Amino acid sequence: MIVKKFYYVITIQYLGYRFHGWQKQPNVKTLHLMVDRTLNFILEGKPFKSLCAGRTDAMVSAENAAFELFLSEPLKDEKAFLTLFNYNLPQDIRALDIKEVDEKFNIIQHSKTKEYHYLFTYGAKCHPFCAPIMTTILDDLDIDIMKQGAKLFEGEHYFKSYCYKPTNSGVYDREILRCELIDNRIYKANYFPEKSYLLRVRGKGFMRNQIRLMMGALIDLGKGNLKLEDIKKSLLPDSEIKMDYIAPASGLILKYIDFD
Repeated sequence: MIVKKFYYVITIQYLGYRFHGWQKQPNVKTLHLMVDRTLNFILEGKPFKSLCAGRTDAMVSAENAAFELFLSEPLKDEKAFLTLFNYNLPQDIRALDIKEVDEKFNIIQHSKTKEYHYLFTYGAKCHPFCAPIMTTILDDLDIDIMKQGAKLFEGEHYFKSYCYKPTNSGVYDREILRCELIDNRIYKANYFPEKSYLLRVRGKGFMRNQIRLMMGALIDLGKGNLKLEDIKKSLLPDSEIKMDYIAPASGLILKYIDFD
């Protein structure tokens, strides 16, 4: 058992395509498993504990995620530790930064803002190399109405319709600080389609599958299966409308996390 005397926040990025999310699970490869396995190796068996700022689902990627590292003795050289950590991590995980915090900092409870991107295209089959970070919708989509729909999510609303397996005791009044669907000018590769798009969502906290359910509703809107009025009604207090299309996980990217 570790005596939590020294505390560090490590910022990492990862491609989630081959992982079963962050949380450790029996008999599958997860990000937490690989991070802890690497830490155990470079710390040479010294006691430690790692705690993530928020769990991501299977195949979800991150440009800036974070976890807290608890140690019983201080790191002698943080820069050297970060270099050694990266040297031993698998190639689809990279540590970006490390900083020491005090015992008052709690990575889960500390107020933070997250921005997620959902990257997608439509209309034709893409190069297979796109699969890890981009969702392809083969049907035609009305992008203009999807842009209008995205703006409906901004502000304070009742998001029970956008929570996977909601309960009667959940807190569903949430605020989305920013939600917009824009042309993708952020992620580039020579095998990407000529046109791609991303949903950009920023908020203080998100429920399980919330953004993927929001994206699923927008895809259904773009296909003509939903109307703008349906989304408006789904956000009203005590709405019991069920949104059941969860957009594929591989298009979702945690862009950044800011601690207030």
